[in-house]
Amino acid sequence: MIKNGHHQASELGQPAEANPVGTACSPEKRRRSVRVWCDGCYDMVHYGHSNQLRQAKAMGDYLIVGVHTDEEISKHKGPPVFTQAERYKMVRAIKWVDEMVEDAPYVTTLDTLDKYNCDFCVHGDDITLTVDGKDTYEEVKTSGRYRECKRTQGVSTTDLVGRMLLMTKAHHSNIGSSDYQQHTDNFGRGPKGHSPWTGVSQFLQTSQKIIQFASGKEPQPGDTIIYVAGAFDLFHIGHVDFLEAVHKLSDKPYIIVGLHFDQEVNRYKGKNYPIMNVHERTLSVLACRYVSEVVIGAPYAVSKDLLDHFKVDLVCHGKTEVFLDQDGSDPYAVPRSRDILRIVDSRNNLTTDDIVQRIIKNRLLFEARNQKKEAKEMAVIQAMKQREEEKAKERVQEVL
Repeated sequence: MIKNGHHQASELGQPAEANPVGTACSPEKRRRSVRVWCDGCYDMVHYGHSNQLRQAKAMGDYLIVGVHTDEEISKHKGPPVFTQAERYKMVRAIKWVDEMVEDAPYVTTLDTLDKYNCDFCVHGDDITLTVDGKDTYEEVKTSGRYRECKRTQGVSTTDLVGRMLLMTKAHHSNIGSSDYQQHTDNFGRGPKGHSPWTGVSQFLQTSQKIIQFASGKEPQPGDTIIYVAGAFDLFHIGHVDFLEAVHKLSDKPYIIVGLHFDQEVNRYKGKNYPIMNVHERTLSVLACRYVSEVVIGAPYAVSKDLLDHFKVDLVCHGKTEVFLDQDGSDPYAVPRSRDILRIVDSRNNLTTDDIVQRIIKNRLLFEARNQKKEAKEMAVIQAMKQREEEKAKERVQEVL
């Protein structure tokens, strides 16, 4: 059981340079709001993107996120998986985002920061390059209005696309296997080796990471406690639209999401599902602003004990197929008998299967995109390495 909710930056943990407890500051500094800028493609939004935004929000008070258009992404990287309208809505649904800017320029400039009154921009400790191999943050780095946060290890769009193409049941625990390694060699390697920013690494869940994403609140008197359950695999715009529709059912909703274990999801979905393991799916759901609490490893059948324990007022399900339990029974029989089951039409029929089909249909395009991206990154790495070697030689000459 993981509690979620909307939080101030102080609840999520300030960066090391923040004022320690008890340190005095002037009234002027206390009143001033620090505005932070982030930008990116945010294609196939995952918990790595959310963690970047969480860290960025902790560096200030108000977070503005700019999202690039399909045209800009296609020009500099290659075709995105999701449309700009889908990506805009996904970013708006992340609970640490205060404002979202459409059609953000691909190259971050001082003019953009000034236009939105931002003190600085934040990006991960990887590198983003234009079509001609230039650092998109060069101008703001030079001016001192750039901050860096840690990239989330173990997840990337490259990796998720690869899992879909690999089509094995245990892909999320098979990173050391020969099949998986062959995939990464084909999909995530440029002509001159692996880039540390595009290559695949393994995600390791920690209690600290869950605390950073959760840190929630208990239900308050007058809240309507709503329970929904499912796989919520590759947390996507279909899930967001459903949870938003559920959220609108009450003036004071407290939404609990029950996540099924991987084995359970594979039982009723088959194929290579889930694409993300339960730990990854937990963080993805916790990052959504409509979610208040997550139950990890929820039972497939919504039982009397579960409803009574959480004091559930409503149980909601989308207009999608309800798979029967292992014994052939209806998993929603109990809430149905209590007349608290509601079928919610979000008017978005997108499924995880649809996303997988998008990837498979455009496999060669995505492979080419990532190989091109990694080749540019490797060129930058080689140039940086060469500069460091030259500096080292200069230091030796100075000593001599």
